[in-house]
Amino acid sequence: MITVGTWNLENLFWPDAEFGPDDKAVYDGKLAALAATINAAAPDVLGLQEVGQPEALADLVALLDGDWHAELSTHFEPHRPIRVAVISRHPLRVVTDTATFAPLLRPVQGGDDPQKTVGGMGRGVLGVDVDLPGGRSVTMLVCHLKSKLLSFPGPNGTSRFWPRNEAERARYAAYALYRRAAEAVTVRVAVDDLLHGAGERSVILVGDLNDEPPAATTQILYGPPGSQIGTAGFRRPDRGDTSRLWNLAPLIPEETRFTRVYEGKPELIDHIMVSHALIDKVREVRTVTDRRLPSVGDDPAERRSAPDSDHAPIFAGLDI
Repeated sequence: MITVGTWNLENLFWPDAEFGPDDKAVYDGKLAALAATINAAAPDVLGLQEVGQPEALADLVALLDGDWHAELSTHFEPHRPIRVAVISRHPLRVVTDTATFAPLLRPVQGGDDPQKTVGGMGRGVLGVDVDLPGGRSVTMLVCHLKSKLLSFPGPNGTSRFWPRNEAERARYAAYALYRRAAEAVTVRVAVDDLLHGAGERSVILVGDLNDEPPAATTQILYGPPGSQIGTAGFRRPDRGDTSRLWNLAPLIPEETRFTRVYEGKPELIDHIMVSHALIDKVREVRTVTDRRLPSVGDDPAERRSAPDSDHAPIFAGLDI
């Protein structure tokens, strides 16, 4: 059995970097906390979000038990350079790393200025083939979709986190939703490219989707509708099975079925999905919520010197 997972590390930056902690002791403490969680879970392959400098990821990997391979996406926004990555105990080969919106999707409105449009994802979708012992392999894609956190243009290129009025809030909420939907489509097309013509390819999609399982943007990633776990069609084969992804969220024990706490409300916004070749090989799915997650709000600056991530990781055991 192998264990795969996903975890948003929350702003893994070196101390004194623009988004990093001011104190090296805080940075070292966060690295130790992250490494302790990963070592305790002992995953084989782990998708990561919010990696700042590649050197910060190297610092984390150096604290992990055993030998690890790492690949980082080359796509991120210059004004907030967080990216996705995959670390693995087994060799990795990059098969896709893209941020450009899927073909036929036009750029989406990115603000009140009609000339301000966005033609790609804020963070890339990274896909890797993982070479397992015995000649087996599995493909993992990791993504991080647009946050529901709203920011508004301030003076001299700065950002505000509170709107001038509710009309402005509503407009920018729509802009964020447009972008997250386009990003979900782009990830779904990346999945299609891997599954098309490949028969029963073993594909795992993981990441911070910034929304819960019933959300429209999350459901875009499932592919053909129906047959999700817990529905009447789950055990009924159909023509959509070769294209479908199954969300493993229903297999998480209900009392721990969350990965973040927003304004006091637990929510499941991090996900693991698998293709048809893997759905019957899933043996367990769990979140790591034995440490108390903080309740977060709408100002990310408040978490700059946080001692640990504000997300819980998810892990799935697969009998492959």
